[in-house]
Amino acid sequence: MMRLRTSLTCLARSSRSGESASSRSALPASKIGQGGGVRPSFPPLVEVEVKALACDLPRKSGVPLSRYSSNEIASEAVRRGIVAQISGATVWRWLSEDAIRPWHHRSWIFPRAPDFQEKAERVLDLYQGIWEGRLLGPDEYVISADEKTSIQARSRKHAIIPPGPGQSMRVEHEYERKGALAYLAALDVRRAKVFGRCEATSGIEPFDRLVEQVMSQEPYHSAKRVFLIIDNGSSHRGERCVRRLQKAWPNVVPVHLPVHASWLNPP
Repeated sequence: MMRLRTSLTCLARSSRSGESASSRSALPASKIGQGGGVRPSFPPLVEVEVKALACDLPRKSGVPLSRYSSNEIASEAVRRGIVAQISGATVWRWLSEDAIRPWHHRSWIFPRAPDFQEKAERVLDLYQGIWEGRLLGPDEYVISADEKTSIQARSRKHAIIPPGPGQSMRVEHEYERKGALAYLAALDVRRAKVFGRCEATSGIEPFDRLVEQVMSQEPYHSAKRVFLIIDNGSSHRGERCVRRLQKAWPNVVPVHLPVHASWLNPP
């Protein structure tokens, strides 16, 4: 419905809420609220206009959002007079059931490296324990390494109080900023073992310290080969990185991912 009428006489036409007018002495919204679980119906025009709203950028309406949520679309539809009342759940149902959803998207990087398939297959084979068509031996290991930069370090202003009888755990809402850190991690793919460290920043030296953390331990230190899967970040890019790592650790075999394929790196 568009809005409630003060008259008790219903007009012989469909309302914006989908209620059909009749000769009954009731408001057009009389069905809404009758009996729990009754789903109100809406005319097709309302559904079309709500979907058109979902396709609009919020900035066109002066709203400081990058995209609408279902509840925000419902509120905006009411504000624009598309419908007098509608729930976010109804909006979500309409949008999720549609065959073509232009309001729905995900980020994607299309492979552009000419040797993408070759390098990707080599890495995927290593995850299966295969190198150049042969199974890896028991003294050969596969390590996948990566880094995450600019992680905010925060400290709660009060220590967390653990739960007790009749009392839930209490977590302080306020915190203090402690700057940003880089987290570097290495995963032994076949043994499900993780090595990690925090550094003030990323770079060649922090990355080499991560490799040293792994390679100074057994069984990697005395292993026949340790395949090190890495992306093309500036701290471990190209042949210079290969020479540097193999000079420090002769049994390390650096294996670079194709360009724009960090999603092949588990850490």
